Amino acid sequence: MPESMKEKEMIDLLLKRFVKDYDKTKNPEVRTRYGVFAGIVGIICNLILFLAKILAGVLTASVSIMADAVNNLSDAGSSIVTLIGFKLAGKPADYEHPYGHGRIEYISGFIVSGAIIIMGFELMTTSFRKILHPTPLEVSVPSIIILVLSILMKMWMAKFNKYLGNKVDSAAMKATATDSLSDCVATSVVLIGVLLTLFSDINIDGIAGVVVAVFVILAGFGAAKDTLQPLLGQPPTKEFVQELENIVLQDKHIIGVHDLIVHNYGPGRVYASLHAEVPANMDMMEAHDYIDMAERRVEKRMKCFISIHMDPVVTDDEVINHLRKMTIAVVKSVGEELDIHDFRTVKGPYITNLIFDVLVPYNYHLSDDEIKKQIQKKITEKQSECHAVINIDKSYTG
Repeated sequence: MPESMKEKEMIDLLLKRFVKDYDKTKNPEVRTRYGVFAGIVGIICNLILFLAKILAGVLTASVSIMADAVNNLSDAGSSIVTLIGFKLAGKPADYEHPYGHGRIEYISGFIVSGAIIIMGFELMTTSFRKILHPTPLEVSVPSIIILVLSILMKMWMAKFNKYLGNKVDSAAMKATATDSLSDCVATSVVLIGVLLTLFSDINIDGIAGVVVAVFVILAGFGAAKDTLQPLLGQPPTKEFVQELENIVLQDKHIIGVHDLIVHNYGPGRVYASLHAEVPANMDMMEAHDYIDMAERRVEKRMKCFISIHMDPVVTDDEVINHLRKMTIAVVKSVGEELDIHDFRTVKGPYITNLIFDVLVPYNYHLSDDEIKKQIQKKITEKQSECHAVINIDKSYTG
């Protein structure tokens, strides 16, 4: 559903007029203003649609139009929930919630989704009654005009909420955009039913109501999934991971990173940790300074709280470097998606243990034991005096 340049410009004009510092979308206070503004617009538009469709439903005695009107009333209630959710999510951290209240936004989005699903089932029940006990429709030109204008308004609301949701990365706004788009389809079905009655005297009002209900229910489940994912804990985007790693590796003294973990406590409240590799022969105090500066760079540029663990890596031993390169080649021969970190060696009188972690994606086609056995076998074939001691590690970044 791409927005045209004119639509974007119009929405930007509204934002500039009603949202203070609208261009500073990384600021939590500005995000809250976006949520409040979107909620107010949603309440006003949906109340207008509700009143207009109630009038059209009374004029035509159409259950599908009345059902669509009630759907708009529930949307107004959902906008109120979204507005309250943004206000609560913007509260600062406190003793009981040291990571802030940002996840309330996801909870509010989930409540909106639940309301959509419940309303969908109510609409379906009413529509089935109309199929079993049909009543004649009184189609009028004003009712048709109301439905057409309703579709156009909902199309604009869908684009409006999607645009705002993308700007501030809001799951709640994106869920509202999905709901508005499903409303467009639902109202279009109602309009087709009314026109069919007008031109052919075939009354499919109850059937149209069932179709509307199905669209509403499906939209509700889709929105629920989108808002539940952050609550359950989902991996960060590839773009986020790449940007964070690039910022850390900007310092040439840091030669590698691994074990990145990201916790999302709501938009603007992201906490991360990772291991940064530095040469083992570097002065410890000097290495600590480089790690501290990397943390500050990430916090400043990405507004992300981060803790970096320092991992010393031997880089000036030719034997260890050869064994590391050989191990990487073996692991890549087992699976190109696999990677290693925390490589070290323990040399005994007869056997040299190569100790390392293998990073394995979730749902990989080989089991952990199969991966271990293949790597151990290939390493022994290449270096008979070497034995691989492997720890399987899973990626937290997807």
